[in-house]
Amino acid sequence: MVDILPISSFPSYINLLPSVQTCNITNLPENYFLKYYLYHALTWPQLSFVAVVRPKGGYGRNNRNNKTAFLPGEEYPKVVGYVLAKMEEEPSDGVAHGHITSLSVMRTHRRLGIAERLMRMSQRAMAESHRAHYVSLHVRMSNNAALRLYRDTLGFEVEKVESKYYADGEDAYAMRNDLKSMWIDWSEEEEKEKKDAENKNGDGVDGHADEGEAVGELGKSGEEKEKEKMIRVKVGRGLGVGDLVERNEAATSSR
Repeated sequence: MVDILPISSFPSYINLLPSVQTCNITNLPENYFLKYYLYHALTWPQLSFVAVVRPKGGYGRNNRNNKTAFLPGEEYPKVVGYVLAKMEEEPSDGVAHGHITSLSVMRTHRRLGIAERLMRMSQRAMAESHRAHYVSLHVRMSNNAALRLYRDTLGFEVEKVESKYYADGEDAYAMRNDLKSMWIDWSEEEEKEKKDAENKNGDGVDGHADEGEAVGELGKSGEEKEKEKMIRVKVGRGLGVGDLVERNEAATSSR
């Protein structure tokens, strides 16, 4: 069983990056220094994904004491594919968009839909996390398998041809795919919350349940204030100072 997981989901994803780099070197002519993978993982941790073979005993299971907690360095899953993605930091068109830096799947695990799953998850993360308008990528004009994936399966369109884009002089298709349809629409949820708040207020609730009951003079009704006044007068009479208390109360009420 192959799982698609964000690189950032591991407590120590740095340990996985050498395996990602190996997957790249094994399958692609365009290779990168390890620090380039680290740069993506640190800057856009939610956009890059890895395809891993699920361990038979489960992730991070320590067979010696049967603990299920993940232990860095013990039983890391085998990486069989990855997608390395980023957001364009200074887009020339002024529109926020993502870019697929590299995509690779080991030959032993191809034709299983892994590359498509990696791409779809990365694109959705771009749209939901960064509200990217579109995603771009470059692909060799001779890479028919990749072209079928990008164009026929994922709906990418060729924007232009970039001459001698690759180090060996081969031209590249610059492709892009619109992501606005994947944006999360919060308007319905916000409208529902607004209506709930209005209905709550209409039932006599001020919408601030954490404020508690009113206290002090402002929180007392007229009947309660009158009752308290009578009690004070009675107490004063019992102490032999009834006239003084009544006089003070009368002075207060006449103001």
